[in-house]
Amino acid sequence: MLRFILRRIVGLFFVMIGVSVITFFLAQVVPVDPALVALGQNAREAQITAYRHEMGLDRPAVVQYISYVSHLVQGDLGKSIRTRRAVALDLRDFFPATLELSFAALVVSICLGIPLGMLAALRRNSLTDALARLVALVGGSMPIFYVGLLLLGLFYRQLRWLPGPGRLDATIHPPTAITGLYVLDSLLTGNWPVLQNSFAHLILPSLTLGIFSTAVLLRMTRSAVLEVLQQDYVRTAHAKGLRAELVIWRHVLKNAMTPVLTTIGITFGSLLSGAVLTETIFNWPGLGRYATTSVTSLDFPAVMGVTLVAAVLYPLVNMLVDISYHLIDPRVRTN
Repeated sequence: MLRFILRRIVGLFFVMIGVSVITFFLAQVVPVDPALVALGQNAREAQITAYRHEMGLDRPAVVQYISYVSHLVQGDLGKSIRTRRAVALDLRDFFPATLELSFAALVVSICLGIPLGMLAALRRNSLTDALARLVALVGGSMPIFYVGLLLLGLFYRQLRWLPGPGRLDATIHPPTAITGLYVLDSLLTGNWPVLQNSFAHLILPSLTLGIFSTAVLLRMTRSAVLEVLQQDYVRTAHAKGLRAELVIWRHVLKNAMTPVLTTIGITFGSLLSGAVLTETIFNWPGLGRYATTSVTSLDFPAVMGVTLVAAVLYPLVNMLVDISYHLIDPRVRTN
């Protein structure tokens, strides 16, 4: 297991090198002057020249890349052209919001997708199965922006059951920063009003982001459970007189979890990097909005920082999924 983890970490290192090379040189070929974008159209030539020299944009591309990598090894992702702050500090501020939203959306997907998928498989070709497949079809077909606007219009504007966009009400101060996750930080510090408010703000965006993932997880769970139900050991367990509930929990669910875990890992990675529309609709100050604003303002250091974070997250999630395979099914060999 240790060798397996070390190999994955080495592979992650090469992934980061490849992503950094691609993103850096793609930024070089964009026919836009970052200095002119940062200073505006009315900037004088002397100001533009001084800014290029300050940011190192007047050096050859290879020299710029070597300098970028040398700073990257030290944890320095560069300085944002738009915010004039270190990109690492911006990511530290924005990433926890995306992480909290993605975790909440994943919980929604797991709590809805896996039970509905199992129920549909155990009652195959019944009305329950048809309704579950209809839920999966509708959930996978509806655009995220439409679902978000629909939920906002219904539960916030019409019924007034849930708060509107943002992570907190304007009159409430954020909890003491520990992890950057408002729900967790308010729980750790015992700040119950903030806990209630932050949790209420999290419901609508997590439902919006989790609906599509629920559809994917439902279909995968149904397919995996149906495949396991046809296996000889399941028929043998029934023939031995074991209770149906025991067969489902001990034999069916455990053996069907391998493809489901794969789907959960891929889903979580996509949630982290694909929350752009949801964060825009709900005014959620996360990594998606930061990336969108950076792209529209041609903030290349920020865009490269976000890309590197996304490139690191996917292999890490996949490594955790592979480790979970070994924990659930000892027959899976990681070597």
